[in-house]
Amino acid sequence: MKNKWLIFSAMLLLVATTAAGLGWLRTHQRLGRPGIVATPILGQVAMKIDLPADVPGFSSTNIPESELELNYFPTDTSYTRRLYQASGASPVAATIIMMGADRTSIHKPDYCLPGQGWKILEKTTANITITITNGSYDLPVAKWTISNSFVGKDGVRQTIHGVYVFWFVADHEQTPDFYQRLWWLTRDMVSHGVLQRWAYVSYFSPCEPGKEAATYENMKTLIAASVPGFQVSPPMSPVATIAPR
Repeated sequence: MKNKWLIFSAMLLLVATTAAGLGWLRTHQRLGRPGIVATPILGQVAMKIDLPADVPGFSSTNIPESELELNYFPTDTSYTRRLYQASGASPVAATIIMMGADRTSIHKPDYCLPGQGWKILEKTTANITITITNGSYDLPVAKWTISNSFVGKDGVRQTIHGVYVFWFVADHEQTPDFYQRLWWLTRDMVSHGVLQRWAYVSYFSPCEPGKEAATYENMKTLIAASVPGFQVSPPMSPVATIAPR
């Protein structure tokens, strides 16, 4: 009986300590600076962010938020999306989602893509970098091959593939690994009382099966030329690349 009371008391102490710690973090926590170019909006935690409209070799069109996205993201989420098109190549949709104080703005890609009907065929994370056009640094990215299927107007089921490239960036930190981002987010909150304002940057382009390599080369050109237009670079601390799981 005595041992049971000791275990019960220890559990209560752990719960109380955890609650006190979380309360202290909420009281002393401050939002970090974005790792992308962002403009404050008066009276809002969300900020104005943009993808560059003018990228050499590409035309572009802004894609406004849908009603579903407006209702889905927390109100302090900053969001932008743009469609790019190069002559003779598949279109590329670029998206930036930046969190505010609500960390649920950014979800694991493993959940988001299947939730939209895409099947993940291949993940490539380790040793994938894209040299930014201004030549100041190499950007580590994750590159995934995905697929989807649909029934065409002729009633025949067709399969389409796609290349999905993404990474996460905050003030002086960037990584293509979701779990590395979580670790750094927790570390910065506990060690410095700073909730880093992480942004999730992604580029997606559909393609026919077998044309993934050519599609990725087109995306590399776009990413290399467009990143200097929105990302604060280069990060001052080492970036992290983690082997795929």
